[in-house]
Parts: sequence; structure tokens; C-alpha cells
Amino acid sequence: MQAASCGAKDGGGLVVGIIPQDDKTEANSSCDVVIATGIGYARDFVTACSADAVIIVGGGAGTLIEVAAAYQKRIPIIAVKGTGGVADQYGNGYMDGRQTERILLADSPVEAVKVAINSS
Repeated sequence: MQAASCGAKDGGGLVVGIIPQDDKTEANSSCDVVIATGIGYARDFVTACSADAVIIVGGGAGTLIEVAAAYQKRIPIIAVKGTGGVADQYGNGYMDGRQTERILLADSPVEAVKVAINSS
């Protein structure tokens, strides 16, 4: 999350941190707006459901929760190729046999952002 926040900040973006803790000071220093949920991992649903698109870079269990929530809501999902974890497991495929929303694959973070903008 620190790297994503720093990248967004460096790119001139407004950084919104939706954190699991109830203390705003727990957010990283790149966050311009902090939403301290105090709801632990349930904040993964808040994060995914608030998004216009979801970009996956690597990822573990928390990312999988966010991707599953976005998939259920048919929010566009773009995986960055070659970053490991959830991105490589589901990129250019589907989360389940229903095949309701294809998870798109991008070769770079820049391409993923372009695809996200065009998808939402």
C-alpha cells in the first residue's frame, strides 16, 4: 500500500487511504485523505466497492478479497502481468466457472491505468 500511495502521490494524484484501523495516524504519510474504518479486513469490501476499477499488482489474501468483491459487483479488474500472486493467477481469466467478468491483463502499471480509465 505504501508503494501504491507513493506512486499515486508522485503522479500528482489525490491519495485516499482506506485503512483497517480506527486510528488515522496508522495510514502511510502519502495519504491525503484517510478513512479509518476500524473494521479490519472488512475494509477490503469498502475499498473494492468504492472503486471504478481495480488494478492488481501481485497480491495475497487481502488482494484476493478485494478482487472477489469487485468481481461480484462487475467492477472492471486489470492485472499487471508478471507481478506474481493474485495478478498472475487470475489475469486474463475468470475467478469462477460463471465467467461473469474477465480479468484483463496489462503489461505494465501505466497500461493498466489506461485500461482502467477506458473500462470504467
